[in-house]
Amino acid sequence: MSESSVHLKWAAAVADHDYAAAEAYLSLKLGEDAVAKAVQRLRKAPLTTRRANDILRAAGLTAAPLDDPGVMKDLIKAIEGERLSPVLVLSDKKRAEIADGFHRVSLVYRLDPYAEVPLKLV
Repeated sequence: MSESSVHLKWAAAVADHDYAAAEAYLSLKLGEDAVAKAVQRLRKAPLTTRRANDILRAAGLTAAPLDDPGVMKDLIKAIEGERLSPVLVLSDKKRAEIADGFHRVSLVYRLDPYAEVPLKLV
């Protein structure tokens, strides 16, 4: 599948359920107060963009393959013309954590590693 065959559309705002997903993920890594503060900061953060390859490198992650169930779900949404929700990322300047959106970043990376991904970064 080439970049020209799938055009990703992005929502202008992060879906509410993605903040809940970020909270659930972060609760595995942080204390309750830290999670609440992080999600509050993410909600207030402006949208920006970063390249898919840079997000994955900063998080120390390898992109999931296109046949990963989560990536496939987002690929199907993209093919059907649905808008994907921006990604949520925490960074302490040593390492980044994709709090929500790993599969969306993986999808972008598999289509074009240098493509820009909309995200909230705190």
